[in-house]
Amino acid sequence: MRFRPLAECRLYTFVDTAYLRGRDPIDIARQLCDGGSDLIQLRAKGSTLEEVRQLALLLLPVVSAAKVRLVINDHPEIATEIGAPCLHLGQEDFFDAGHQHVEELPQKKQGIEIGLSTHTPDQCARAINAGADYVAIGPVFATGTKPLAMPVTLEYVRWAAGSVRLPWFAIGGISLETVESVVQAGARRICVVSAILNSRNIIEACREFRRRID
Repeated sequence: MRFRPLAECRLYTFVDTAYLRGRDPIDIARQLCDGGSDLIQLRAKGSTLEEVRQLALLLLPVVSAAKVRLVINDHPEIATEIGAPCLHLGQEDFFDAGHQHVEELPQKKQGIEIGLSTHTPDQCARAINAGADYVAIGPVFATGTKPLAMPVTLEYVRWAAGSVRLPWFAIGGISLETVESVVQAGARRICVVSAILNSRNIIEACREFRRRID
């Protein structure tokens, strides 16, 4: 499966089980694809490993058919098992687990792209040196998805715009009310969770975010 290069990707969305509210995750994924998502991350905090595996197996063919990357969050073994194109790990899942370079991961050797979360310039530089395929810059604003995380503010976005050549995505509390400030700070790629999943029309919300960043 050939996907758009990460450097050309703009909109990174989520199937987050915390925001489904009884809705069909497959239907949500289709709407995210139809709206113009370039990557869709499966985030299922609190779900069992088997529940995540089963959901990933259902999502992968739907998302891949639209030539969109399915990103597995937190579970390298599931990414390997189902052949997902991308895996995302937090600082605690990668560096705190003793890893120094993505080449140490069997997933990377399998050809899976690896994204790493970063919250400071030092963390970002370390992630780049570790061989990440992309980095997340955030949380830019306060966000319900990570209520204990301190916002990194637009200053970190401005730093990334001037310093980071690797594909990077601004993330955290980005809404239609704040996205223009993020773009003005230099972001060309964004991650959006609640502002899309809580919208009345997911397809149109995705398209509007794309309009703002394109």
